[in-house]
Order: sequence, then structure tokens, then C-alpha cells
Amino acid sequence: MSTEAALLLMQWLSPAYPVGAFAYSHGLESAVGDGQVQNGAALSAWLTDLLTHGGARSDAQLLACAYRAETPEELAEVDQIARAFCPSAERLRETDLQGAAFCQTTASVWGGTLTGLTYPVALGAAARSHDLPLDLTLQMYLHAFLSNLIAAGQRLLSLGQLEAQQRLTALKPEMARAAQAAEAGDLDALFGATFAADIASMRHETQYSRIFRS
Repeated sequence: MSTEAALLLMQWLSPAYPVGAFAYSHGLESAVGDGQVQNGAALSAWLTDLLTHGGARSDAQLLACAYRAETPEELAEVDQIARAFCPSAERLRETDLQGAAFCQTTASVWGGTLTGLTYPVALGAAARSHDLPLDLTLQMYLHAFLSNLIAAGQRLLSLGQLEAQQRLTALKPEMARAAQAAEAGDLDALFGATFAADIASMRHETQYSRIFRS
């Protein structure tokens, strides 16, 4: 792996890259409002579930499948499945808008024909086109996914900066396992079983007072 490849991934997955990730909580805001997540320990458990059975795990699998797509038709199929796999309107909007923003920015800076893809699918296709290693792309994508939700937790809970970083660090082994599973799997390995998180994303659609878009 070259330093240039690592720096490119860091740029794509940086909070400065204009995909608007900071505006989404992936249903966490609703879970906090309903009392399901009330402290740092509960947030860690919530994020672990997303890594093992939820959106973080399935997004990583979709990213890997997009990376391995050999034709535009195969990539389009992965994207259609990514859309169908969203359990709520907000989760679909989250991945659709972030994906569109990623495609637009990446094409404007580096060229290419990326357009109209969901976020993990767009990132997987872009990583393939730039010959970036899949294993590192998966790990850094999951790290960015969790970092964004940890930051959301800091805004929603009494979670200080030090504890937030401690909890993010503690999730790294599970992050690595999720990345390895995604790299080894295919579309047949795609699954989701985090019903509380899925319902939270649905409830957020009608939540009266909120600061996040999902």
C-alpha cells in the first residue's frame, strides 16, 4: 500500500469531504430520545450491534461487492440492492444523498463517470477505479462510519471527548472483524438483524424536535 493511497482514502473519508455525514445519526437521535441509549456504555453496545448485525456491517458488504463489480450492470445491481436494503425512508435518503455528493465531488476533482450511486457503493467503485486496497478501504470506511456516530453521541449525550475516543478505540477489534467478513463475503452474505436500530430510524421520520436528518 502506498502513502498516496492511504492519503486519498483519508481525504475521501474525512469530515471535510462534502458528503454531509455530520447531518445524519442513522436513527441514533431517536434511540436517545426514546431512552434506549442513555450513556456511553449503551452507545458502545448500540454501535457494536451495527457492526455485527446492522447498517455498518451491511454497508461494508455492499462496498466490497461494488468494488468487485466487473461491469456497469453488476454495479447497478449492487446499488439497487443497497437501496432495497434500507429499512426506512430516512435511511434511504441518507445513503442516497451522501452517495450523490460523493460522486459529484469525486468526479469534479479526479474525473470519471461516477453518478447516482448510494454511498458505500460509490466509495467501493471509486476505490476500485483508483486501485486502492479493498481491506484498507473497508477498515477506513467503518472507522469513519463509527466516528460520525460517536460525534453524534457527543452532541446527544453526556459524552466527553476523552470517553468518546476511548469507546471508539475499544470498537477497533470488532471493526476489523466486520471488515474481514465483508471482504470475504458476497451479496449472498448480506444480512441485517438490528430491529431496534431500524425501528429507531422509522420513528425518527416523525420525531417532533430533532437536530439530525436521520
